Amino acid sequence: MKAAVIKESAPGERRVALVPETVPRLTQAGLDVLVEAGAGDAAWFPDSAYSEAGATIVKTSDLYEDADVILTVTRPDPAQVARLRDGQAVFGLLAPLIDPRLAADLAARNVTAVSLDGLPRTLSRAQSMDALSSQANVAGYKAVLIAAAAYGRFFPLLITAAGTARPAKLLVLGTGVAGLQAIGTARRLGAQVSGYDVRPASKGEVESLGAAFIELTSVAGAAGEGGYARELTEDERAAQQAELTGHIARHDVVITTAQVPGRRPPLLITEDGVKSMAAGSVIVDMGASALGGNVAGSVPGETVVTENGVTIIGAQNLPSTVPAAASSAYSRNISALLLHMISEGALKIDTSDEIQAGVVVSHDGQVVHPAVAKLLDGEGGA
Repeated sequence: MKAAVIKESAPGERRVALVPETVPRLTQAGLDVLVEAGAGDAAWFPDSAYSEAGATIVKTSDLYEDADVILTVTRPDPAQVARLRDGQAVFGLLAPLIDPRLAADLAARNVTAVSLDGLPRTLSRAQSMDALSSQANVAGYKAVLIAAAAYGRFFPLLITAAGTARPAKLLVLGTGVAGLQAIGTARRLGAQVSGYDVRPASKGEVESLGAAFIELTSVAGAAGEGGYARELTEDERAAQQAELTGHIARHDVVITTAQVPGRRPPLLITEDGVKSMAAGSVIVDMGASALGGNVAGSVPGETVVTENGVTIIGAQNLPSTVPAAASSAYSRNISALLLHMISEGALKIDTSDEIQAGVVVSHDGQVVHPAVAKLLDGEGGA
């Protein structure tokens, strides 16, 4: 069985699906590892490192012709999809809930699509495969560094001969994996940190990192399924935004992390909330995407300075800006999932397995993931 690593084609994408360190794990399991020439260059993993680890460097045309399984980080582009052949499998963060047509296209080519973003995140045996968490961890770290670079003052308390600089007051909205990493990183940089989440269980996690937890009286617990927060009602959302605005105004830096799989992220900072902040304040919107963001006025991939002097950074694909670390973590995730799905030297699809039921999107010419199939039915059929 041959597993092949392709060079990422998305604009600005610097990660690679498999790093040299992980190659022996697959070869020892009996797999041949093929790597497209230059696949790891942007993440500082040269072809020579893959060769030394036991992989074979191949041309693009040979890779698609010979491989049984294609390993990628993001969704393959149309040119890459066109190269896929009957019976192949693709593993990656395919985002089928955002782009269900890709799943339909892969099914039409009889390609088995396995998307790591569908992994059941609450299963303890799936933790080593949890790419969303590993990449969120990287993103939370980088979000704080971006905020510190944009903020015109110091993060820590500094006492110098020229006077004393107070610590920056930083608020993290949404304390999942990314939020907790942001809190920990901001604390290490010396900021005075607070966190907020609609899930009551988050309080202990926030406080364990030495940050203060903000409790709103207007919103009851909103823990949802799969480790995510549930979507708030309109009344809850309005009350949340109004109460949050008062807290936001007292902070110098705010980092928002709230996302809903396949749907528009919740708006956490309204236009009034932005206007309530002092000139020089910084907001990093980690929820910014083509579907929307957590902050009024944020633009994905862009930095906007408002009339009242607030810098809003629409953070996009932050893991790609830390490519070596993000790729190393992702490589462990994708290899763990691949090995879980291999039996007797071949890929074995079994959607009765709880893990596979979450990640297998298409197989045997059909879109088999219920949520993706439902989206396709809604737009006129798969």
